[in-house]
Amino acid sequence: MIRQELRLSGSGGQGLILAGIILAEAALHDGKNVVQSQSYGPEARGGASKAEVIISDDIINYPKVNQCDMLLSLTQKACDKYIDSLKPHGILILDSTVKERPNRDDIKIYSVPIIETASDSLNKPMVANIVALGSIYQLTKIVSKESLEKAVLSRVPRGTEELNKRALEEGFKLIENHKDNSYGEVC
Repeated sequence: MIRQELRLSGSGGQGLILAGIILAEAALHDGKNVVQSQSYGPEARGGASKAEVIISDDIINYPKVNQCDMLLSLTQKACDKYIDSLKPHGILILDSTVKERPNRDDIKIYSVPIIETASDSLNKPMVANIVALGSIYQLTKIVSKESLEKAVLSRVPRGTEELNKRALEEGFKLIENHKDNSYGEVC
């Protein structure tokens, strides 16, 4: 891996800033160079939100994501806003609630029930960000599984470690169990 640029997007309150921080910390545990940044709209919850992570084996000279290798979009609005920043041959991970898929045949699109899994399987919508991290790991292997687990457990609120560990496992399983299914289709 030379340099991988990732953008996690959705709306405020979905925990994407924390997810970006966790992903960056996992890369640091793996001995990579990392830059992490975030931005969100003026609304505390419901406004646009994004976290960006650059992971590299080499020195990172430019700390901004221009063209990302992987884009996570948990909302339609986020997908519409950032889809043009996804490189050809990039990976787009959409939450299954995003119904309008981008008209691009040069990327891999995965529709994954991230929010549904957090709400229905774990009864905690607030862990959708951790479910998303598990799915990102399974699709990209951008960091090691051990480093990701360590970073999750070090960043989540005390007393929620087991819940978040289960959320991460659910994210892994979403991709493992459906590798040959519609999640892997290029749409």
